[in-house]
Amino acid sequence: METHNTRRPGEIVFNAALFGFSLFMFWQAYQISGFSALSSAGAFPMAMSAIMVITSAVVLIRSAGLASPGGGFAAFRKEVLPPAVLVFSLFILAYSVTLKSLGFLLASFLFLLFSIWYLERGRIGRTLLLAVVSIVGVYVIFRLVFQVVLPEGIIPERAILAAIGDFFGGSN
Repeated sequence: METHNTRRPGEIVFNAALFGFSLFMFWQAYQISGFSALSSAGAFPMAMSAIMVITSAVVLIRSAGLASPGGGFAAFRKEVLPPAVLVFSLFILAYSVTLKSLGFLLASFLFLLFSIWYLERGRIGRTLLLAVVSIVGVYVIFRLVFQVVLPEGIIPERAILAAIGDFFGGSN
């Protein structure tokens, strides 16, 4: 087993957040039915979240005892938040904000287009092809096969599907 003398950038913050999340989960598990009996509905979630609290506390204490890595925010940003993570976080934020207003088809297409374009380093032909094929595949599987209702937005999806159905159904 390899031992480390210094912690990684952001390790304390991450471990503290994990400990806080574990405490929150323990509280939520307790809210199910308290600790009235070992066979109560909340007993198993409480046991699992108690294990999370204990192990995350141990990890937090151990990492607090290690030497600081130095480098400050620059080291943290380089190792924990590289440009690709920041860019994709912005893409996801934009997607979640525009999903309801633009609808699933357009918002998802734009998200895929920009994401693939960013990853492909600007090769637009392949990017466009991958985005179209992906969105058509996802749409066919989820909307047509599984009949999942997706946010419609500005593209009149129901009217288009009805027109296609009328065309193939032979309605006059």
